[in-house]
Amino acid sequence: MADVALRNIRKSFGRARVIHGVDLEIGDGEFIVFVGPSGCGKSTLLRLIAGLEDITSGDLYIGSERVNDLVPAKRGIAMVFQSYALYPHMNVYDNMAFGLELAKSSKPEIDAKVREAARMLQIEALLDRKPRQLSGGQRQRVAIGRAIVRNPKVFLFDEPLSNLDAALRVQTRIEIAKLHADTRATMIYVTHDQVEAMTLADRIVVLNAGRIEQVGTPLELYHRPANLFVAGFLGSPQMNFIPGRISHLGPDGVEVQLPSGSTIAVPVPGGTLRAGEPVILGIRPDHVRIASRGALAGRVALVEELGENHLIYVDAGLERPLTVREPGDARHAAGQEVSLALAPESCHLFKETGEALPPLAAGMSPPPSPKPGTRAA
Repeated sequence: MADVALRNIRKSFGRARVIHGVDLEIGDGEFIVFVGPSGCGKSTLLRLIAGLEDITSGDLYIGSERVNDLVPAKRGIAMVFQSYALYPHMNVYDNMAFGLELAKSSKPEIDAKVREAARMLQIEALLDRKPRQLSGGQRQRVAIGRAIVRNPKVFLFDEPLSNLDAALRVQTRIEIAKLHADTRATMIYVTHDQVEAMTLADRIVVLNAGRIEQVGTPLELYHRPANLFVAGFLGSPQMNFIPGRISHLGPDGVEVQLPSGSTIAVPVPGGTLRAGEPVILGIRPDHVRIASRGALAGRVALVEELGENHLIYVDAGLERPLTVREPGDARHAAGQEVSLALAPESCHLFKETGEALPPLAAGMSPPPSPKPGTRAA
């Protein structure tokens, strides 16, 4: 396998600049996931690595080799697309063997590789079937098997689960995680699904408008977002954002006055802040509680009953309702007046520029980052 290095990678389509100077080091055997909103450049970046788009400027290395001018077939990569792209007139065996036949591999070698990949993906019983006889999940496994047999240096996945239903997405996601554990291959994976990103990645790359906002392990990004964009993008449901002002600066953190007039002490350093400065307080729905007394008050606008837990949307007079995650046995109804208690140690604080302030409390620190090629527990 191989590491991958992107150095000041830029891409323009005519006058439209879509990738703006991306620098990224991907370790040998690491599972990297690109996430971001539609149009952020994640699929374009993957296609630049694959060689399906030309790099406008910058350098791309796979292993120690600069590959900017190499055609895709010479880069040692295999790509799995959102569409299965199987040959309808060929059976599963022939679909998986086709690339090896083009490479003039021997028949015994082809047979051994196809059958080993089929065993790994549990599709041995499907080798004689045509694509039309397969389910969507089975077709995607065949597409993955076609990539495996080539023994590439790097696997590239472009939203491979988007066409599957919810149950098949979970099943295939588990199979991809198992494939990485078995092969220890370098994998780069594009998705808009946060669950896929959080469960599969060694590290996540959050992209926005062709730029990297933050790179880190799933828990680092969840617990320590670098800015408002990352904080709002990662996490489902989204983090709550509450406007406020600095009312007091002290050695144990800063005191923030909320729109209700109440204050909350947030354990972040106040060295770069000043009294009266506007800030944005962020808190995830899991850390907001409906209580007899709280920092904010409002009216329940909607209750989503999800079984194990409920999502309660509270209109507190802000731009958007606040979201509260409560246990499934909680009893609340639309129209009910409630008070909201915020856990200070779980609050994030952002400047008006969007920059996050680091926490003072060790309790908010994420666990140590795993080494490349290993997954956080």
